[in-house]
Amino acid sequence: MHEPAMSTASATKPTGKRSQVRWLMVVLVALATAIAYIDRANLSVASDSMQQELQFSDELKGIMLSSFFWTYAIFQLPGGWLMDRYGPRALYAIAVVWWSLGTAATALTRGFAGVIGCRLALGVGEAPVQSANARVVSEWFPRKERAFASSIFDTGSEFGSALSVPLVTLLIALVGWRGSFVVTGALGLVWVVVWLLVYRSPRRQKWANQAEIDYIEQGGGRTEEKELDEGGKQPMKWRDLFRYSTTWALVAGYTCRGVIIYFFITWYPDFLVNQQGFSLLELGLFGAIPGLAAMVANWVGGLFSDWLVRRGTPLAMARKIPLVIGMLGASTIALASIAPNPVWALVFLTVSYCSAAVSTGALLSLPADVAPTPRNVASLTGVQNFGSQLGGIIGPIVIGFLLGTGQFAYVWPLVFAGAMCVLGAFFYAFVVKVKPLDEQRPMFG
Repeated sequence: MHEPAMSTASATKPTGKRSQVRWLMVVLVALATAIAYIDRANLSVASDSMQQELQFSDELKGIMLSSFFWTYAIFQLPGGWLMDRYGPRALYAIAVVWWSLGTAATALTRGFAGVIGCRLALGVGEAPVQSANARVVSEWFPRKERAFASSIFDTGSEFGSALSVPLVTLLIALVGWRGSFVVTGALGLVWVVVWLLVYRSPRRQKWANQAEIDYIEQGGGRTEEKELDEGGKQPMKWRDLFRYSTTWALVAGYTCRGVIIYFFITWYPDFLVNQQGFSLLELGLFGAIPGLAAMVANWVGGLFSDWLVRRGTPLAMARKIPLVIGMLGASTIALASIAPNPVWALVFLTVSYCSAAVSTGALLSLPADVAPTPRNVASLTGVQNFGSQLGGIIGPIVIGFLLGTGQFAYVWPLVFAGAMCVLGAFFYAFVVKVKPLDEQRPMFG
């Protein structure tokens, strides 16, 4: 439930040198995001071992890799609404416990249907993650730090994706593919204990002094307590969010981006092993390079967007410049399909993943930038992230069936991914409007 406003109590906190508790909060959600991505990427690394034991085709493998996104996509919408309704502290903890148990349960499966069931459960549990992260950042950070803070928590996705390759490879070697799911599932339960001990909203967190709270709120931090103190307006009804073209463009743009991001979580190990001839050892040693490089690019993109805000660039341009540049750069994934050797293939993949990462900070700041009130931020994030999961559903299936045709191996799958990036750049450049929805002209109604 919502934490009560404590404007009078917060005034008793000591002032002076500003505390830096907000960075601890974003590190916590970054760790949760990393664990989430390790748990969802575990399957892509373990899938070859599972395929040998459970005996399923490449077409079924594509469906299995996609299945997580079915429930993950559907539950984005209620997940965001619930996050706005009850707040991130309790709901985040419940979500992590749920998905951790779903991950560990994969070790008990005896066939294709069992794996699908566990992946569907995992999708339900992980659905509120991005909404919770965006809500935490909108509460704890001023506008001029929001893109970088968003980059930090999203770095968890690159870190988790990159770490999953060597970590799960090592676990499979030590305890088998079943044991790897048990170990990775246990990570989230440890995180929950720390989260419940540490996380509070800014005015209720005893480690944050008044100087930091003032810095956050005066800089545009979207705390409910602040808006209540100022006689803030009521949140827009959930259904009314869909009256605006910007909402639909957020979904469409993120769908396009989701195709390429989830390529690196699903078919990427298969591309390196079966198309480029990487051994399992080489996959473990070199497969993490694009993800690790993308972590740095993610921070660069967030810092760049915030730097533009600080120097007086209109907020819309400060968000759209890294978004459009990043999406266009990500289309270079198509070149990996015709690379002359594995080294160049890895170079093109790294450039593509880094370019997509450059867009992340600005992209994840958009829900807070366009939300009419703080209690619409998580809902809009859930709606936006629904688009990403549509890309996660569409991409693995389309790639699986294009591979199944046996024509030109990975050429058409990667051309398809590159074309989706160009389409996404169009939506962000020409359709998204970076200002509160209630200041925009609705499409209808």
